[in-house]
Amino acid sequence: MPLNIRPAVREDAALILRFITDLAIYEKAEHEVKTDVAGIENSLFADGTTAHGLICELDGEPIGYAVYFFNYSTWLGKHGLYLEDLYITPEQRGVGAGKALLRHLAKLAVARGCGRFEWSVLDWNTPAIDFYESIGARPQNEWIGYRLTGDALSQFAAG
Repeated sequence: MPLNIRPAVREDAALILRFITDLAIYEKAEHEVKTDVAGIENSLFADGTTAHGLICELDGEPIGYAVYFFNYSTWLGKHGLYLEDLYITPEQRGVGAGKALLRHLAKLAVARGCGRFEWSVLDWNTPAIDFYESIGARPQNEWIGYRLTGDALSQFAAG
């Protein structure tokens, strides 16, 4: 049976959380996973959500996932597709699942008229960097990402 990519559904929330945790362990950041099944259900499947998920299956078994959302480029005057997470189980890496998920998302971006398809990768993740560059993606180094989170976000918002 070939690879199958399908939209994630609410019943996939526990599976997605497991994949998120596995990805966080790989990225040495398991302690940063703060969500639970209810959080996944609310953020990916509630009415009005802006994030979307995909499940990749091989022989009917889930082997990976992707989470994405649409952003916007004022310079292009177009939406973009931002890939938040891409994960394939270690034992299934090399079967083409990651490439299939990326191609699925690229097709979605083109169909939606997006001007960009972007994602981030940890600077030490050489296998992922090599993989992304093998499909023609190029690193962006003109910008430095910033983040407000936790207490810093709350304190700044409070004034």
